Amino acid sequence: MIYENHGSHFEEVKDIMKLKVCKDTPTKIPIEEENEPTQPKATPATETKITVEEEKAPQKPKEKLIAYEQFHEERHQGYVRRFLSITRQLLGLLLGAGYSYLQEMKKQGKGWKLKVIFVRLILLITWPFLNRDLIKQPFPIQFRRRLEMLGPSFIKLGQILSLRDDILPKEITNELKNLLKQAPIMPFDRAKELIENDLKHPINELFLCINPIPLGSGSLAQTHRAKLISGEEAVIKILKPGVRQMVERDVSLLKFFGNILQIFLSRYKPAQMAREFGRYSLQEVDLRIEADNAEIFAANFKEDPKICFPKIYRKFSNRDVLCMEYFRGSIIDAVEINEFSLIKKSKLIDLAMKAIIQMVFRDGFFHADLHPANIIVMEDGRIGFIDLGMVGQLDNNLRIRLFYYFYSLIEGKSDAAARYLTALSTALIGSDPAGFRRAVEDLNRRWLRHPKFNEFSLGQLVLESLKFAGRYRIEYPDEIILIIKAMITLEGVGNQLIPAINVIAVSKKHIRNLLLREFNPIKVVKDSILLLPELIDTLKQSPLYINEFRRLLEFQVQTDRPHPFVDILGTIFGGICLIVGAILAAFGLPWWLWAWFFLVGFSVAGVDLIRRRKY
Repeated sequence: MIYENHGSHFEEVKDIMKLKVCKDTPTKIPIEEENEPTQPKATPATETKITVEEEKAPQKPKEKLIAYEQFHEERHQGYVRRFLSITRQLLGLLLGAGYSYLQEMKKQGKGWKLKVIFVRLILLITWPFLNRDLIKQPFPIQFRRRLEMLGPSFIKLGQILSLRDDILPKEITNELKNLLKQAPIMPFDRAKELIENDLKHPINELFLCINPIPLGSGSLAQTHRAKLISGEEAVIKILKPGVRQMVERDVSLLKFFGNILQIFLSRYKPAQMAREFGRYSLQEVDLRIEADNAEIFAANFKEDPKICFPKIYRKFSNRDVLCMEYFRGSIIDAVEINEFSLIKKSKLIDLAMKAIIQMVFRDGFFHADLHPANIIVMEDGRIGFIDLGMVGQLDNNLRIRLFYYFYSLIEGKSDAAARYLTALSTALIGSDPAGFRRAVEDLNRRWLRHPKFNEFSLGQLVLESLKFAGRYRIEYPDEIILIIKAMITLEGVGNQLIPAINVIAVSKKHIRNLLLREFNPIKVVKDSILLLPELIDTLKQSPLYINEFRRLLEFQVQTDRPHPFVDILGTIFGGICLIVGAILAAFGLPWWLWAWFFLVGFSVAGVDLIRRRKY
């Protein structure tokens, strides 16, 4: 979802929200003037009449309003019919790739090789059935257009794929970024009907007024400004009709196609992409999840009033409708923000970087769809994050390893950074982790010589490191790509506001603060207390383990030759005691506790050594 403007009056929204007509845009509808006379309707005295704010500014010369594309509600398709539609577009895309390949071979003078002749034959047979205007376009444009033809859920898939620079060629990801533009809008009357159906109340009882001109429209939902009965300004997000059913159906079919394509195109990980798409898309078609996310973010940042997340009005929200606080301000890459003083822009970048670093490395719960239109700079200098339906989560182990990797980078420790990045990976069959680590280490050294955006950005460094994964047969968690996208977004905005920004200088303070927090003695003690129940249980059971081990030792002395299994048990038990003692010592628990485990461990090792000398 893209919020196109955050002006101070409803009429400002109308001026800003004019869209240029795309060449390949289908049906268009005109936008009615807000001050167009309407027929008066009788309203019960108990109800508040819902109105649209009238323009009070002086009359301006009439300008021709550029029309929006209208959202068409698709008739529900069954699985079989939808399967055939997707298959048709997929085959068209594969044939389009073949046509692009053929043209490339012709340019290289290789138009009559055996493989090329085979492609020529297939295209000759299928040519009467192809959309010739489309197939002659560059392949990235074909890819984008076919996703648009398949509807909202595939547009969302394209938006997710636009983040995967680590897998897809840059020409394709750049073209797919065009899918982030304004999507078709549904008529205002239909939007009001959906609000009433979901909230089970007449709209007059809920809102004082709603602006019919959308703030923004995405592939799955659209937003309108509104005013509550209490007078508070709000934003209403409405899920487009039929979208949830379409997404649920398409996710099932995409997983099927992804598993098949994995056999032929394993390099591009289609099965993984399909799973990733399903996970995030199903979250976004239930607006209650976005409401929960907003409240989690707000709780995580309650001690920092300069970083804001929209308040959720639960009374006016449900599965298909989300009512939230309106942030008055401008998107972070707006022209007026660029006119700020250098000091003000520096503070703004520092605040945004602090927010992202804390989301990822402190909380492990971060905004996974971060682009400039989702960061609002408010009039009082605060920043707000919106469109929180898509979030990433990191388990504690992954969060800490990522933190150490990032910390090593900004501290200039290229070998440690390569080691931590390798530790994050999963080795596949035929992988070469040592070769991957050397390649990443060399890349880190080159970046550390020129850590400025215009030479090599931090986000691009991590992305280039991950591109080695395919060559060395290494796999990474999907969340890392979303983090990289957030970093690249902030670096791009920062470079726009302050050219040649030094990312290390901006990040270092916040990373070091987090490091001090991670190793704060009070935090270590608190974390240690959580382990106490398990440690106490281990201490209670330890006499039984020691008695059992004593019996095994007696049996060992009485026999001429110890059983090999006894030898293994002794080694394992001694090692466990030493490891437990080391853990207790590291957590700063009383010396007598960990010394006891060390004593038992070394005693077992001594007995084992004497026995070996005897035999």
